[in-house]
Amino acid sequence: MPPNVLLVITDQQSRFAQSAAGNEWVRTPHLDSLSASGVRFTRAYCAAPVCSPSRASLATGRPPHQTGLMANGMPWPGDMPELCGHFLSHGYDVGWVGIRPGIPSPAAAGPRFELLLPEGVGTRLGRESDTAIADAAIRYLRRPGRQRPFFLGVTLINPHDICYWVMGQAPDAAGDDPLPPLPPGFEPAPDEPDFIRRCRRRTHYGPENTFTRDWDRHDWRRYLREYYALTERADAEVGRILDALREAGLEEETLVAFTSDHGEGMARHRWVVKLMMWESVVSVPLTLSWPGVIPRGQVRGQLASGLDMLPTLCDYAGLPVPPGVVGRSLRGAVDGDGPRREYVVTELHPDDQDLAFAARIVVSQHHKYAAFSEGRPREVLFDLEVDPGETRNLASDPSHAPALAAHRRYLRKWVERTMDLDFRLPQEAGTA
Repeated sequence: MPPNVLLVITDQQSRFAQSAAGNEWVRTPHLDSLSASGVRFTRAYCAAPVCSPSRASLATGRPPHQTGLMANGMPWPGDMPELCGHFLSHGYDVGWVGIRPGIPSPAAAGPRFELLLPEGVGTRLGRESDTAIADAAIRYLRRPGRQRPFFLGVTLINPHDICYWVMGQAPDAAGDDPLPPLPPGFEPAPDEPDFIRRCRRRTHYGPENTFTRDWDRHDWRRYLREYYALTERADAEVGRILDALREAGLEEETLVAFTSDHGEGMARHRWVVKLMMWESVVSVPLTLSWPGVIPRGQVRGQLASGLDMLPTLCDYAGLPVPPGVVGRSLRGAVDGDGPRREYVVTELHPDDQDLAFAARIVVSQHHKYAAFSEGRPREVLFDLEVDPGETRNLASDPSHAPALAAHRRYLRKWVERTMDLDFRLPQEAGTA
């Protein structure tokens, strides 16, 4: 019998915001226990560092320029196969609780699909909604007499409340815990690209960074403490859901996948929230667990993408992958015998009023490369092994010319393979 599938997605949780990742300033015992029961990826990246585009890519396995959802507020792709509809059409009972993805309406899907939205979810803070979301998921898991396997998606809101805290619109959650230290690369580079400077000034879409202009170092440390406290709240709700799965006797027959839609600035380069290229923003936690099938307590350093969620879950469930999916199954990487991919790509559209203002971020095993649609410089290259704070742009360093050329090739391959033809490559413009 195919497995049940439980997909849990937090909102705005960086892969660095988990104690299993070595962060001693955040306590995530329930996510850590999930990691101990399965495989945790240390190099997973979102398809886009903003909520709705990333979620659309998680659901469809396609990048934002293909789904057409490149900024928050745009319509969900209605004509592409996605997780809920695909599992529903292959014999699964399907439930979704929390922030709604682009999924079939209950009326169209029939009784085997349930949209379990507690009243007010999507209009309230996570501190007001996540317990209700977890409660709805728990009720679903406790139902007796199942005749078919189920697919249940659960989308928690926290630690997204940090957006409102930064803008002074949410109360403290942290209490009097010690203040975390500031991260490597806290100060912006003196030669910061024009593209990033423009993003710092934006007030009409993701304006949170404009609220930090007068912060001192103590304010930044308070922000980190608050972010970790909100992450711990999300972890507690995940723990309740995992407890219910075990209590219902479903753990052995359920594949659990955990990730987040994107990360958080975490004070790197004095950046808060999302819509940027820094590692803390574009990297996300990713854990897969299925007792007896997925190895226990393993860590994988292979590159992974949010685009991989759909094909990976299909692989474990024995379902065909819908046509047109760009992501790939991670099952080989989980088992430790899959080929290592050369690179993954994250798409950045940081202005919902100017979608041509964009960047493409290419991450390889050792480097990160970003190409910007405008400004100078139009390219940056970081050696993530020796410079994890992303403080030294090597794009103009002759000794790193081979690495720059390799990542330009990666991006060109991506553009050609995925028909990302609206993005203008820097070297074509002669402004590299």
